[in-house]
Amino acid sequence: MPAYVGIGSNLDHPEQQVQAAVEALAGLPDTRRVSCSAPLRNAALGPQPQPEYVNAVAGLLTQLTPVELLDELLAVERRQGRDRTASLRWGPRRIDLDLLVYGDVVLATEHLVLPHPGIASRNFVLFPLLELAPALRIPGLGPVWRLANAFDQQEQQTWPIAATSPSKAP
Repeated sequence: MPAYVGIGSNLDHPEQQVQAAVEALAGLPDTRRVSCSAPLRNAALGPQPQPEYVNAVAGLLTQLTPVELLDELLAVERRQGRDRTASLRWGPRRIDLDLLVYGDVVLATEHLVLPHPGIASRNFVLFPLLELAPALRIPGLGPVWRLANAFDQQEQQTWPIAATSPSKAP
């Protein structure tokens, strides 16, 4: 089953945290990592001030169920030092892995909602998804390219890692 995972970090060397998570995804049981977007920097959502985030999206093929895959993602977070009990909602974090899409599955449980409820409003998810799978249809929302086109180019607030962030421009 194809699945896409959002990856983000803004603490403890975020680029390295994202890269470590990408590498860990390649080792998940019954799963193959088939693609990964370029990392992007973006302004943090939620309580301010906090450091900028580094975000990426990985594409997987998996034989795990959605719940099993989520459990594996949470285990990767724990191994990288994330304590979800201490995390402030939308606050700074060492690593965050979100199951964004799992095939065409639509699911709403106490612990897992698919597709991820924030997909259409988060440029730092849509732009990496656009890089990997522009024609991917998000169940109930439409193709990624159409969702990404809804963002005003001036309001993207994401930039490639190699570029200087607007907040640090001279």
